[in-house]
Amino acid sequence: MKNITELLNIKYPIFQGAMANVSTAELVSAVSNAGGLGIIASSGNDANWVREQIIKTKQLTDKPFGVNVLMLSPHAKDIAQVVIEEKVAVVTTGAGNPGPYIPAWKEAGIIVIPVIPSAGLARRMERAGADAVIAEGMEAGGHIGKMTTMALIPQVVDAVSIPVIAAGGIADARGVLAAFALGAKGVQAGTLFLASNECPIHENYKNMVVNAKDTDTVITGSDQAPVRIIKNKMAVEYLKLVKEGASFEELEKLTLGSLYKAVVEGNMEEGSFMAGQISGLVKEVKPAKEIIDNLFTDVEKLLKGFEILWKLF
Repeated sequence: MKNITELLNIKYPIFQGAMANVSTAELVSAVSNAGGLGIIASSGNDANWVREQIIKTKQLTDKPFGVNVLMLSPHAKDIAQVVIEEKVAVVTTGAGNPGPYIPAWKEAGIIVIPVIPSAGLARRMERAGADAVIAEGMEAGGHIGKMTTMALIPQVVDAVSIPVIAAGGIADARGVLAAFALGAKGVQAGTLFLASNECPIHENYKNMVVNAKDTDTVITGSDQAPVRIIKNKMAVEYLKLVKEGASFEELEKLTLGSLYKAVVEGNMEEGSFMAGQISGLVKEVKPAKEIIDNLFTDVEKLLKGFEILWKLF
């Protein structure tokens, strides 16, 4: 099995998570230039928007980068073709089964890495031809699954023979080494890159992340589509309405446009500030390159410390 840096021709085994309305060319290119894998989030945007982001990213970096395709998007089929035409190096997928698109992507030489929440789905993706999988635990920000990263990663690693990328709750060297100890070949981080200079979110959003405590995220959304966000007035009201048995329509009205209010407007009361439980570890805003370089310098230091400790046993 190739390690993930060899497979993708990147310096460090770290992916930048595809975050809706956040992971655009500026952030993606900064992460790729720093030696990681930047990933454009297509979200609900159409194929023309995705093509524009790909072209812009190519202008900002000559390093590999990826595009995340949401299978439930009405534009998924067109975006699937755009990534072929634009010769994107890597495609990650979410919110549905990418099986019908994998043969064409593979024929075009694209590396395919679906995001999965369970060992069973990881096996299905391997049978469908995926090159690797991203196993994401519920500690992550945004839309989440049901299992924790600590429980999910080793079970997925045991279930498949392709590389597993660990996601959810990773923001420092300790998290990276823990993921590798569980059998992962790489890590994906989202919340960590929210606090980067190149991240295009409103300053209020960045401040929400760096000022967050360990208990400051809550889960909103239905049981079928839970979403982790930083607690604010909107989140508290949402959870109150849920407890009172509010209808889907009432809840939908409360959250309508809330991600835009967070990302673009920085509306601290009404925005949906998606971020992971690891927010409490993110203490300052830095350039993406500094974030990645420091992360893996710390990994090396920790490894040396473990080597010394191990000799004492």
